Amino acid sequence: MQSRVTAIIEHMAKSHGELADIIESARYITVNMAQVIEAIPDVQMNFQGVEAVTQHSLGVTKNLTSYLNILADLQEAIADNLTVVMKEIEPAGEE
Repeated sequence: MQSRVTAIIEHMAKSHGELADIIESARYITVNMAQVIEAIPDVQMNFQGVEAVTQHSLGVTKNLTSYLNILADLQEAIADNLTVVMKEIEPAGEE
């Protein structure tokens, strides 16, 4: 009985660790979205030539790429956590 309780506690600890990873990913998403929103100007921009437009477009592209990478990390963390949960859900007869 003691070993079963220990195993359950170990699984709960691992689940909490995975949940912490998911929350950390959500934090990164929030930070990146704030950076994207902050990069949007409050007034209409008057670009001085193609070079300025290119530079601003590059900045937006970098922020968007960073945001999408963080979303991918979040999806991967959720998948890892779901894998652990699915392994724990076994029919009673298979133990």
